[in-house]
Amino acid sequence: MSGTKDTDRNAARTEGRELARRHARVAAACAVFVAAMVGAAYAAVPLYDWFCRTTGFGGTPLVAKVAPEKASDRRIAIRFDANVGGGLPWDFAPEKHEVEIAIGETKLAHYAAVNRGSDPTVGTATYNVSPPQAGAYFNKIQCFCFTEQRLDAGERMDMPVAFFVDPAILQDPELKSLKSITLSYTFFPVRKTAEPLAARGDGKAPM
Repeated sequence: MSGTKDTDRNAARTEGRELARRHARVAAACAVFVAAMVGAAYAAVPLYDWFCRTTGFGGTPLVAKVAPEKASDRRIAIRFDANVGGGLPWDFAPEKHEVEIAIGETKLAHYAAVNRGSDPTVGTATYNVSPPQAGAYFNKIQCFCFTEQRLDAGERMDMPVAFFVDPAILQDPELKSLKSITLSYTFFPVRKTAEPLAARGDGKAPM
């Protein structure tokens, strides 16, 4: 009988050690998985931004280096929207709220921002177009987005954006009857300090 009990106890101890090792392996695998997912999440931010800029996904305008050689006879209205996130004491608005352009025509529009706070502040803008499907055809040549813009207290800054609508939009059956596209910018605070920031050289943030 004692031999049987000893055997059972040894078997139980062996099984317990194996279960502990199994749990340790599962815990280690979970830790590796979590670390991998965290790393993927950080990597996904620039990848997602690149993907949106490349494909126009989610209404993100494309970035172009050259404009079309010829504009279409068809015209379309471009509306401009401006927003400011919480914590940034700026007034931000387009010079004009709407313009009409020929599809394929390059147009220069202007936004302006004024720092109404008593301290220097820095903001950066995100953007999108609506309807989202138009993002694949709305191309910007010059823009102030994703670049830190610094304004001293009371300072005003002009912010131009050059753009065109790709004539390829005329071949998209879903957008055949599209009459207008809205370009929307939202500024968010980057940092806020009561102390003077470093000199910018030319006195302006890069456009």
